[in-house]
Amino acid sequence: MTAHRRPEAAPELVARAREAFGWGADVVVTAGPRGALGQIWRVETGGARYALKEIFAEPPSVALVEAELDFTRRAAGAGVRMPAALPDRAGRHLLPAPGGGWLRLYEWVDLRPVDPADRATPGELGALLARLHRCAPATAAEAGGGRPDPWYDRVPAPGAWEPVAASDAEWAKRLAGRLAGLPELAAAVAPADPAALVVCHRDLHPENVLAGPGGALVVVDWDNLGPAAPARELAQALFDWFCDGPGPDLGAMRRMYDAYVREGGPGRITGPADFSMLVASRLNFLLTQAGVALDPEAEPRHRAWAEREIDQMLRLLPDPRWLAETLHLLRGRGRET
Repeated sequence: MTAHRRPEAAPELVARAREAFGWGADVVVTAGPRGALGQIWRVETGGARYALKEIFAEPPSVALVEAELDFTRRAAGAGVRMPAALPDRAGRHLLPAPGGGWLRLYEWVDLRPVDPADRATPGELGALLARLHRCAPATAAEAGGGRPDPWYDRVPAPGAWEPVAASDAEWAKRLAGRLAGLPELAAAVAPADPAALVVCHRDLHPENVLAGPGGALVVVDWDNLGPAAPARELAQALFDWFCDGPGPDLGAMRRMYDAYVREGGPGRITGPADFSMLVASRLNFLLTQAGVALDPEAEPRHRAWAEREIDQMLRLLPDPRWLAETLHLLRGRGRET
């Protein structure tokens, strides 16, 4: 197996950050985790440590940054832990990077992955999600006033998969084998009731909920924040955490759901449409990464990352039977607990 070369921050990016945040010459920058939209750089300077996020794609709008700052203040007041967002010397929370892209700065927190198999994890996650949903303001619009993003309740048109499946890439052959089952999987996807929407994180998978130095859960990467129905975010989180293999861990899902209800979470999984966010976002993400992997103009680092994500997502695409089993298990539990 070929080892992946650890990325290095471009000198001009480091120089831009030094100027914007007032750092001295003693800056040491090393690679941290990366996601679909950005790379985290660990910065050490003057005895302090920071997380510098380099954003690859379209930058968050000023309205989205303001919405994030407002919601994270609410969440912190409800007991949710997260790294604090830090402004530059001009008071900006978002600034352009040289050569394209954007930069944001956060405090550095030493984090480690949370073990889904730990007996305490489902209860801790359920309580965390309940706290987020209890403090979330109602909203039927994205930050800035746009309609809710169709990424979370619309699936790609059938014809969108044809160019991807025609590729001779190994992962494309595996994808082609899943296409026949996509209509059944997508059948339950439907728009959410605007009256049921609140501000949600919308990306609470295991890479974005980590354990801090004392073991408490810490939420990172709020870039996808926006309107969602609490039950739909809850259903997505159940599968993000407890369905990584041949089928769902129904016992862990039940414990997480029960903890969520006990802690006053408002969402209840009552029908197939509650899995809309789970199914739509996974299919949309898979198609997007396939496009990056096949784009000859994409940077090699982005194509390589996309291919790894495609492999993972093909494994994680839920089976309609798993959705039915989970619905059967959880329907009505909010009244029993």
